[in-house]
Amino acid sequence: MKLLVRLMMVGILITLLTGCLYPEERLGQNRVPYEDQLENVQNAVIEYRKATGVLPIENRDQNTPIYVKYPINFGKLVPRYLSEPPGNSYENGGVYQYVLWDVEKDPKVKLVDLETVEQVKDFKTKLRLYIQKHKYPPYDKVLANERYTLKHEELGYEKQPNVKSPFTGNHLPLIVDNKNNVYIDYSMDLYQALEEKEHNYKNGDDIRDILVEDSPFVPAFSVPYTVEDGEPVFLLK
Repeated sequence: MKLLVRLMMVGILITLLTGCLYPEERLGQNRVPYEDQLENVQNAVIEYRKATGVLPIENRDQNTPIYVKYPINFGKLVPRYLSEPPGNSYENGGVYQYVLWDVEKDPKVKLVDLETVEQVKDFKTKLRLYIQKHKYPPYDKVLANERYTLKHEELGYEKQPNVKSPFTGNHLPLIVDNKNNVYIDYSMDLYQALEEKEHNYKNGDDIRDILVEDSPFVPAFSVPYTVEDGEPVFLLK
């Protein structure tokens, strides 16, 4: 009888541990940009386009920033072209939004890192609340025309907020424009890419695609950059 009780207790303990560990395991899986998932979605997009003549994307305003302008609508792909949305997709509890890049020439499936998006949204919320109280943002440095850093202490941060780049792992600062829009400053990543990759960019070209070409990600919340004397600078109108 004692042995039976012990076995029952072990069974209960294993069940509890399994229940605790599974969410962490699933969470880990949802944070990985698996190549096979990207490839499966890419193939589904191609087959959908062949069958319908259009791309399986959500409708977005024409003013939507280019790298988040064409989110994939999995409702159009599942179940005929894809059994279910990828496990790491937002639609399936993951931390990535699947989008299409280069839709006019050669549509490629890419990812938006939603954890980065949440960090930017948090910064925007604190900035909005500050402006409601003080009328103007707490400007710090002028980086270029309509490109500024803010005094992070005024927004309640102990240190300068930054986001981890999905491209390099660099910690990138946040900046604002004169309309209080918040962006990620990808200058550090772009400098690294210009140094490491062959390219033929010239002054006046938007060089952000150099980050996207060999990566599963797109630079969400970015502004245009160009190259000057071999280094990235803001591309201003």
